[in-house]
Amino acid sequence: MKNALPTDFAVRTCAAPRQPGTLSAIPLAETGVDVWIAPVVGSEPTDAWEEFLTPEERDRARRFRFKEDFRRFVYGRGLLRELLASYLGVRATEVQFVYSEEGKPGLAPDKATLPVSFNVSHSGTYILVGFARNRRIGVDVEQMRRDIEVEQIAKRFFSDAEQQALVSLDQASRIPAFFRCWTRKEAFVKATGVGLSLPLHQFDVSLLPGEAATLLATRPEPLEAQRWTLRNIELDADYAAAVAVERYSTAT
Repeated sequence: MKNALPTDFAVRTCAAPRQPGTLSAIPLAETGVDVWIAPVVGSEPTDAWEEFLTPEERDRARRFRFKEDFRRFVYGRGLLRELLASYLGVRATEVQFVYSEEGKPGLAPDKATLPVSFNVSHSGTYILVGFARNRRIGVDVEQMRRDIEVEQIAKRFFSDAEQQALVSLDQASRIPAFFRCWTRKEAFVKATGVGLSLPLHQFDVSLLPGEAATLLATRPEPLEAQRWTLRNIELDADYAAAVAVERYSTAT
């Protein structure tokens, strides 16, 4: 059974710690959503964060060709365990993950002392980690690029309504509108946990300047749009970011 939860929950943005072991216990209310913002500035103490990784994760990290990719992975995965440990009241090394068929990580059932869901995204110099209780969550961040043909990409992946909204804007406004749309769509897809099996043209999100982040329509089930909330995450002018949160409890 799914139980309705308040839809006016607050999204709390938090600055991620640069050093491990600096967080105390973090409360997470049913009506709260936390999004941690972590700039990757090139000075993360990767040795300390690497202590939280499993042997398999360390092997994966060492396969990265570029140092910045290695640093981002180690810091991001270590940070995720550190944050989850603070929510759950355990040690970071005790946090274990299981993976869905689509590759989405979740807490191992025997470690889930609280019904905490989470999602991670990274782009450029930012890592975002979102947390919610009793409901699904997705986050997405994208560094805006000016060298792409946004109209051509929109024709492949956006709905008809989104394409029409995009081309209604002047050229200077289309790049930020494109990335607003993309991050909102990706956050929703990630929250559902179904990956690429959910076609991006099968639902509409808002993208015009000044519009609130909204899931406008879903197909073929129109009521699905009422079950989700989208919010912007404010970063600097070169980035777009969004969070999608379920409006219903997944607890039975």
